[in-house]
Amino acid sequence: MKAKFFAVSLALGLAAGLLTLEAQTKKAPTKSGLPHPDVKIDVTGVGEGKAPALTSYADVLGSVRPAVVSVYSTKIVKQQVPEFYRQLFGGNIQGQEQKLSGLGSGVIIASDGYILTNNHVVEDADELEVQLGDERKFPAKLIGTDPKTDIAVIKIDAKDLPFLTLADSDKLRVGDIVFALGNPLGIGQTVTMGIISATGRKNVNLLTDREPDAYEDFIQTDAAINQGNSGGALVDARGRLVGINSGIATTNRGNIGIGFAVPINLARSAMNSLIEYGTVIRGYLGVQTQTLTADDAEALKLPRTTRGVIIADLSPKDGPAAKAGLHRDDIITGVNGREIATREDLRLVIAQTAPGTKVVLDVLRDGKPKTIDVTLGTLEDADVDGEFLPGVTVQALTNELRTELRIPREVEGIVITEISPKSPYGDVFPVGAVIEQINKLPISDLASAKRATREGRNLALVYYRGSYRYIGFLPR
Repeated sequence: MKAKFFAVSLALGLAAGLLTLEAQTKKAPTKSGLPHPDVKIDVTGVGEGKAPALTSYADVLGSVRPAVVSVYSTKIVKQQVPEFYRQLFGGNIQGQEQKLSGLGSGVIIASDGYILTNNHVVEDADELEVQLGDERKFPAKLIGTDPKTDIAVIKIDAKDLPFLTLADSDKLRVGDIVFALGNPLGIGQTVTMGIISATGRKNVNLLTDREPDAYEDFIQTDAAINQGNSGGALVDARGRLVGINSGIATTNRGNIGIGFAVPINLARSAMNSLIEYGTVIRGYLGVQTQTLTADDAEALKLPRTTRGVIIADLSPKDGPAAKAGLHRDDIITGVNGREIATREDLRLVIAQTAPGTKVVLDVLRDGKPKTIDVTLGTLEDADVDGEFLPGVTVQALTNELRTELRIPREVEGIVITEISPKSPYGDVFPVGAVIEQINKLPISDLASAKRATREGRNLALVYYRGSYRYIGFLPR
């Protein structure tokens, strides 16, 4: 029976971005007015130094357990009143309110009350409450959520709380011992033990079923994870936080030894941005890429073992990559010394890097290695694919689309790839058309198309099946 993936019901998690030990020094106030969390980080590998006793991990876990909490969420839902009763008793009759409750877990990562958990634990909650291991309960404030990593940050008003030290999840190895902590099935805090089964798990559809452009890079473990564990801690044999438990693969909604956690480096970068800005600000490079296959490498007269991503297009044309001098057909093999083997690797590394940061790319151009410095832009300014108008989906113009739709190289713009049957623009724009200008302004991506669109009547210059035409439209 094909396994189905379920996000383990409500649980806390989040953290990412490689912070150095210097980050513990006092910082300037955040732009949001919230204080920075006093995060403690230990980046040494778990196998370095003195190994813990193999007879028991009670001493290690004794300092971990108080920092793992239960998170209770409440959502208020108003029942709909059938139209029959409205007509019978009058239009002002109101439906009854009903409270829906959920339970997950969370991890205290700073002594002043910052807590990491999963987005799906706190999503749409009207009220949040945190219960500590000593039975104390506190109302919690939502600092921010990031559905694309399934991370959320909440905060309680308390001081001198126990908290966990964050490890460097990039140093995890298959076979490392780990422990999952949380409140599964509401029975109370539970610790389970296992190993790292895999790292860098992508395309498991744990998040992408709900967020098509989510960032999946999970730690896989056989430590038992069940409903209620979501948002809880995955810790190493030193008691350091390496991940936030997020979901399971299962055929029956129960644990079968395939659990997933968000790596703490990824969660930490999301956390820092949520605290600083209230949202996650991600870097972007401005390239359309595809993973280099062995056949691609051979065709380019490179060893078949060459790994990297090949640049299919630069989009937008004035984006960071284009400004830095990157070319079509350049092969990116590394970022800041980190190996890049797939387009997902590149997307993750760039997204975790703050906009304005200068990164060093290792590139193969015509088979010869070189390095190129690129200053990253902001992903929010680089919307390339998505919905332009209600029901009208557009995509950046890539080499593949040019070939498929027979679009000449001199044509620039965004391609209409789908129009919903319910879209009011079904008889206005044809699928496969390239929008090159709107109101005489050149269009290079989704963001520029939205900026060029104004209230009232708009005029788009469109290329379709070998000819140009002007199409008028009204935004709705």
